[in-house]
Amino acid sequence: MAYKHVEIDQEYKTISFSEVSFERDVHMIHRWMNEAHVFPFWQLNIPLKAYKRHLLKALKDKHQNLYLGLINNEPISYWEAYWVEGDIMESMYENKPYDQGIHLLIGETDFLGKGYALPLLREMVSLQLKEKRTKRVIAEPDIRNKKMIHVFEKCGFRPQKPIKLPDKTGLLMICERDQFERKWRNE
Repeated sequence: MAYKHVEIDQEYKTISFSEVSFERDVHMIHRWMNEAHVFPFWQLNIPLKAYKRHLLKALKDKHQNLYLGLINNEPISYWEAYWVEGDIMESMYENKPYDQGIHLLIGETDFLGKGYALPLLREMVSLQLKEKRTKRVIAEPDIRNKKMIHVFEKCGFRPQKPIKLPDKTGLLMICERDQFERKWRNE
């Protein structure tokens, strides 16, 4: 899928995304869901058998696509790119047709705090905006997850309001296509 060479820590790295494969990825993603920096926000630190059911259901959900984010072909992150229409978020704000949303986590602890989240997020939003009718991408990170909120803001998302979801209080954030393209035009 999409490949981009970016400079991170004064080195060029290749960012790419791969669709999640149940057989190949379920054990790795389950391990990530049990990492101390992930489970407070995703709440999927459940037994493997239950997680397998969860992932199969998510893979069958036609309103979203699941991806691994890779650095130099090494999987380090998990992504859910979804259409707002048909999602619980549809009733949480004044959405527009073709709005998309994003969920993400950096799973591999060796890659935490090294500047990978922002370039990965920027590339995923760029992929979502390849759908010309999409004018906005939203996110709703857990309101306690200050690090991810900061990354979303650096990418071009603007905080809107706290929202109550079944599993968390999120911060609704919106990234407008025009603003995103202006911000990253020369990158």
